[in-house]
Amino acid sequence: MLKHEAEAVDQVFHALADANRRAVIERLTRGPATVSELAARLGVTVAATVQHLRVLQDSELVRSEKAGRVRTCQIDPAGLRNAEAWLQRQRTTWEHRLDRLDAVLDDQTKESGS
Repeated sequence: MLKHEAEAVDQVFHALADANRRAVIERLTRGPATVSELAARLGVTVAATVQHLRVLQDSELVRSEKAGRVRTCQIDPAGLRNAEAWLQRQRTTWEHRLDRLDAVLDDQTKESGS
């Protein structure tokens, strides 16, 4: 994995480590929302919500647009793709390792049973 890919994955997992940020992501999966709507849902100040959104935007999980005085946020799938690719590589590695372990155990069972 290249350094910038690793940093992108680190940012995504850092962003998702916080329960409030996960709640924002879950809410945005149902459609765009304003910062004020997200703050009300989280029960925190708009300023705190903006800080959470900054982390989510830096990790490419969320993007926002400003129209007048209203900032609307929506899901940005780019960050999730980075994490998904990393998780898939981990899954493949562990599946191969477990398949090899299964083969070794099968061989031992057959040898002890004969």
